Amino acid sequence: MAKKSGGGGCLVVVLVVGLLIFGYYKWQHGSSAAPPDGADTGGGSGRYVALGDSYTSSPRTGGQAGQPAGCERTDDNYPHLVTAKVKPAEFADVSCGGATTASLSSTQKTSNGSNPPQLDAVNGKTTLVTLGIGGNDVGFLGIAPSCATAHPSASPCKDKLTAGGHDQIAERIASTAPKVGAVLDKIHAKAPQAKVIVVGYPTVLPDGDGCWPVLPFGSGDVAYFRDGLADLNSMLEDQAKSHRAGFADTATPGKGHDVCADSDKRWVEGLLPASPAVPMHPNARGEQGMADVVVTLLKLP
Repeated sequence: MAKKSGGGGCLVVVLVVGLLIFGYYKWQHGSSAAPPDGADTGGGSGRYVALGDSYTSSPRTGGQAGQPAGCERTDDNYPHLVTAKVKPAEFADVSCGGATTASLSSTQKTSNGSNPPQLDAVNGKTTLVTLGIGGNDVGFLGIAPSCATAHPSASPCKDKLTAGGHDQIAERIASTAPKVGAVLDKIHAKAPQAKVIVVGYPTVLPDGDGCWPVLPFGSGDVAYFRDGLADLNSMLEDQAKSHRAGFADTATPGKGHDVCADSDKRWVEGLLPASPAVPMHPNARGEQGMADVVVTLLKLP
């Protein structure tokens, strides 16, 4: 009996250790993290600079904000919503649709005007920076139109992108990682006192097989891109942690608000938007959800 009891005790220990390891992994991946200490922003003090791509600029969800018009930057995107809560002395939103990590350091040409290097807006007075970038480096939205299929279980994009034993999405995410890290280092060099938050991408695709034909992607491609976006967010989280930045996990609160959710629940619109937004992008509800995560990390009084 004693021997049997001892075996049960070992099993309990193994289970507890396993749960602790799983909990540690979940804590390490898929959770928001506050930025390291830096200068305070808010109540009429500090300078907030928002950098990013179209998930930050939020095309068509509100009125145009700033120039050039080709960036499709709106006045109800998450940077503007964060600013309304934080109330900094200065605010610069230089996000731009189509931006890549290269657009942070180089001029970006758009269909209507050119956006200066986004890092030009970051200076010694900057006390808060949010960065939402990486999706265009990987190329998710450029790939999506070719994934439509008449067969709900098909996976034409996965088959093409993993042919020959090479996962192109995984390779692109890996090659984007050092670029994101380099951008964070440049931000710290230009604004040594700033709190920096990397803003992850919200949940776009649901668990399960999707919602064919409303979203005409086969179940194989839905799973492939859902996993790819999760890997992108994990990479962004890792880069944030290793380059003295916080991480805003918008995917976890975005669960159940994906493109297949009811129109009054969605944070991200599908190929035929039911609310003002461009296809496969956040609507105003999604931008508010993203802003809420950032504001929470700032621990305002």
